[in-house]
Amino acid sequence: MRGLAYHGIERADGPIVIAERRENIGFSELVRVKDRQGEYRLGRVVELSEKAVAIQLFAENTGISIDDAWVEYLEKPLTFRVGEGIVGRIFNGLGEPIDGYPPILSSDLRDINGLPINPSARVYPRDFIQTGISAIDGMNTLIRGQKLPIFSGNGLPHNRLAAQIVRQAKVLSGESQFAIVFAGMGIKYDVARFFIDSFESSGVLARVVMFLSLADSPSIERLVTPRTALTAAEYLAYERNMHVLVVMTDMTNYCEALREVSAARNEVPSRKGYPGYLYSDLASIYERAGKIEGSEGSITQLPILSMPNDDISHPIPDLTGYITEGQIVLERDLSQRGVYPPIAGLPSLSRLMKDGIGEGMTREDHRELAAQLFSAYAYVHTVRDLAAIIGEEELSDRDKIFLNFGDHFESEFLAQGEFENRSIEQTLDLGWKMLSLLPESELVRIPPQILAKYLPRDDVGKQNVQNDQYNQKKTHEAAALKEPKEK
Repeated sequence: MRGLAYHGIERADGPIVIAERRENIGFSELVRVKDRQGEYRLGRVVELSEKAVAIQLFAENTGISIDDAWVEYLEKPLTFRVGEGIVGRIFNGLGEPIDGYPPILSSDLRDINGLPINPSARVYPRDFIQTGISAIDGMNTLIRGQKLPIFSGNGLPHNRLAAQIVRQAKVLSGESQFAIVFAGMGIKYDVARFFIDSFESSGVLARVVMFLSLADSPSIERLVTPRTALTAAEYLAYERNMHVLVVMTDMTNYCEALREVSAARNEVPSRKGYPGYLYSDLASIYERAGKIEGSEGSITQLPILSMPNDDISHPIPDLTGYITEGQIVLERDLSQRGVYPPIAGLPSLSRLMKDGIGEGMTREDHRELAAQLFSAYAYVHTVRDLAAIIGEEELSDRDKIFLNFGDHFESEFLAQGEFENRSIEQTLDLGWKMLSLLPESELVRIPPQILAKYLPRDDVGKQNVQNDQYNQKKTHEAAALKEPKEK
């Protein structure tokens, strides 16, 4: 009961405190635990039994004594104060301001766990979000209301990519208000500083709401951070009718914190030590994206997770892939060859792309162009595998042409500057330029009327000369390699 403090706890195990069960205690209820120095630690109820209650502290248990501790139940869940002033502010994982400015002046407190959405009220996502990155806009288009994760690895430039998307993302309709909610979980101070400086220098901080749970913060705070961020996003989307893009990094740190708490609660582990409810827990976060009937706003999620050992079959990316609508995969080989952003062309996928592109949304040729680029680039990988066995000099002229296409596709289409913002028209025109390197007879996925309208005819006349030059270059290189052996 609120206002009453109960003396003593049964035990403290890491961030988990076990106390005697009392009347009228609710799940996820806020709790204050008083230590021997008279200081309070905030926590919440995470498990109830007939005789005991498990309390998850948002701080370390140092200084908490079994006999001297006091437990006060606050009869309310963890909330976040929302209002017009949250845009342009920086908060910690619990929703407390850390930018040096006053607290939000509002009486509107929202439960960070959110409210369940009636499935029948959901509106199918169909609108296009331009990120300014060709590999995403052209090949793996982001749709408003979609959840599209980025699968990365340690050392890959996912933070740079996330910052670039935040700086450049926009909706094509100038009438729509657009906002960014950024949630950083378990990130280092220099990484947090990088994001803040990047947003400030580009002038986009005025439309960004930031939530930062640093690496030196209690790991338990990471479990709250994405839910606090999504509470802010829901307010902006459904109360202010804004289109909100939520960027969350790094979801792997979130899952590691979940595993740590699960181990402290002595739960039976599942795959690689993660709790058996990892799927449902991630779903409770990802499913807060979407569009709702009767509201003009939308929530689009772009969670970023680093795959341990670049293993895409690891439980975190594996379960994420089942919940979300595709994935953008960063490839280490492309990164080592200097390609930025190193977005893999084939493993990447946007399942909702087909419903958000085409005439009236992007351009009438978008769907066929993307299909042809995927097909051609897939064959490039086949040819490269063959070349690794028999050597490039033994390839057919047709295969050498595709090798030439693959080199140009990676260096000109996939690669772009970190501050280069390409419009969708520039991306599509660049895609046609890449296809002009191939014989027209190979462009079998594009209708003749689309081909006649958009294929650069000036380049078509030059492609045979370019392909011949490419083949001659490769022949000379092969001959040069053989000369020492002949001597």
